[in-house]
Amino acid sequence: MPGPAVTSPSADETRTALVRRARRIDRILAVTYPDAKAELDFDNPFECLVVTVLSAQTTDKRVNAVRPKLFAAYPDAKAMAAADRATLEAIVGPLGFFRAKTDALLKLSAALVADHDGEVPAKLEALVKLPGVGRKTANVVLGNAFDLPGITVDTHFGRLARRFGFTAETDPVKVEHAVGELFPKRDWTMLSHHLIWHGRRVCHAKKPACGACPVAKLCPSFGAGPTDPIAAAALVRTEGPN
Repeated sequence: MPGPAVTSPSADETRTALVRRARRIDRILAVTYPDAKAELDFDNPFECLVVTVLSAQTTDKRVNAVRPKLFAAYPDAKAMAAADRATLEAIVGPLGFFRAKTDALLKLSAALVADHDGEVPAKLEALVKLPGVGRKTANVVLGNAFDLPGITVDTHFGRLARRFGFTAETDPVKVEHAVGELFPKRDWTMLSHHLIWHGRRVCHAKKPACGACPVAKLCPSFGAGPTDPIAAAALVRTEGPN
């Protein structure tokens, strides 16, 4: 019978043991996914911010598909802030929720122009004040566009953090702080990539491929999905969801 999908840190595990186990898991995932990185395409901080905002409620693959046309038309915040709404809506239309996303891009770009001379700020406090930008998006930008430490708590990261017993918290900000305390800051960005890649490929929400998991021996939630290697291998994706 499948075990629990979410596991709280064990009362029998000391803080030191938890830190060691957590870091060992990350080292194994680093070897498993040597190419782990953001799966959204971008060339600069503005593009990183915009594609991350657009990725809500759609897939990275779909965002990457509209990216070339979007930034050919609007290469910077000043151009996007002055965009014709109908034209912008037509470009982001394939992503769904195109009216809301058009509003988000227009407001975000206008705020960048008004408050930051069109440049994306490299500080968390300034990023989260921008329209439509929360801590998750801010940390994506900090870690990937500016090479500054940031933990990205998306649905995959939060799920794996709980399954691994790193924390029992469900609030993303509390998860971010709890997990951040287990790792050196220099590891935060790559840790985010490792857990997100593993969540997309192996440790799925409904049916994790436990029998094909490289960190199974270190995971207190082993058994949440099929433990038979053959059955589990059939669940593994070679890339993130389309």
